[in-house]
Amino acid sequence: MKQLAVLGGTVKPFSGNGRKLGYATANIETKTNLKDGVYFGYADLAPYQNHPALIFIGTPETVGDSGRRLEAHLLDIADKDYYDQVLTVRINYFHRPNQKFDSIDELIVAIKADETAGRKWFKEQA
Repeated sequence: MKQLAVLGGTVKPFSGNGRKLGYATANIETKTNLKDGVYFGYADLAPYQNHPALIFIGTPETVGDSGRRLEAHLLDIADKDYYDQVLTVRINYFHRPNQKFDSIDELIVAIKADETAGRKWFKEQA
């Protein structure tokens, strides 16, 4: 399977907006030349290894945040804090570019569509 990049770092707290929207994320600061957007790949975050993840790289402007980051939503895991743990992601597929939505409701619709597309993509990889 083709990999676009392998990125990693220590999970840091940001604003917690992903959790508020129903999509908790493990966030790291990272430098990458990948374009901003939503990706699919696999994550290692103890105790999860090679776990399917929806990965956002960019600045989440819709929720008013600033600062580029990587946010990984590991599918179907317990929602808890993973701060100070090491996250490694293997990015395999570019899904869509980052965009600023006009409302939080539009953002949630897009995230749900990303999840549906991601689950289909992971199933096709099995």
